[in-house]
Amino acid sequence: MTSRSRLFSSIFLSPRATVALATLLCLGAAHADATLDRIKQRGKVAIGVMVSGGPFGSIDPATQQLVGWNPDLARDLARQLGAEVELVQVQPSNRVQFLQSGKVDLLIASMEYNADRGEILGHAPTPFYRVGGTAAVLKTSGIAKWEDLRGKVVCASQGSSYVKPLQEQYGAQVRGFKTSSESLLALRGGNCVAAVHDATLIQPLLRGNAEWAAYAAPITEELLPAPSVVWARKGEADTIAAVDKVVQQWHRSGWLIETEKRNHIEPPQSLLPKLQARFKAAP
Repeated sequence: MTSRSRLFSSIFLSPRATVALATLLCLGAAHADATLDRIKQRGKVAIGVMVSGGPFGSIDPATQQLVGWNPDLARDLARQLGAEVELVQVQPSNRVQFLQSGKVDLLIASMEYNADRGEILGHAPTPFYRVGGTAAVLKTSGIAKWEDLRGKVVCASQGSSYVKPLQEQYGAQVRGFKTSSESLLALRGGNCVAAVHDATLIQPLLRGNAEWAAYAAPITEELLPAPSVVWARKGEADTIAAVDKVVQQWHRSGWLIETEKRNHIEPPQSLLPKLQARFKAAP
């Protein structure tokens, strides 16, 4: 088994194994952790969300409210934790800092699991989605595969997990930007040959958007496809167990599939029906 296979098998646990892990996490703490206590005392939970445009997170121009997949998940998570939600906008460059410093209690912020992040943060073991990176390029660029980026300037977000493989595996010269919007503007301005971000950001942006008619995402293989999880602070076992219970219920009820449809996310994520069937079959 490859290291990536071992990683995925450790994340995509069976429902019984996931419940057992959550139980063990709870048993490991003598008292409810500080975050869960604070949520209960305040009746409010601060959740960091990514709002970079498109169906996964944007600002409704009519109401100025945060809408889309990430805000929807955050609101329902708060509801099931019995608390009001405080949505806090975060960026790839500051989302870990916001969580570690206590500015937010949890993250649903387009930040997929990897081993490095798992070393410094806690997370609910049941994934709620799976995301990989893709590259937006001019249709005339001649770029068709990741190897074509060798020696070329590529725009990405600071703190993105895609920076390391782009540099080390594919030899790209990566320019980091504070936000994905700045990165995409740099691509439009000719400052890089590609902008690499989550496929869930790039694909909706290019689909049917006249401003991006000259651009495409020709590389079919996603970069570092990984499970999307809810992040917490390291060692907060009770919070993690409570959140994981909610994520399992999202799968069991089909709520995530309904939410994906409601936000017009295309193509549908193939992982969701599989996890729904698995959790519905669990005793």
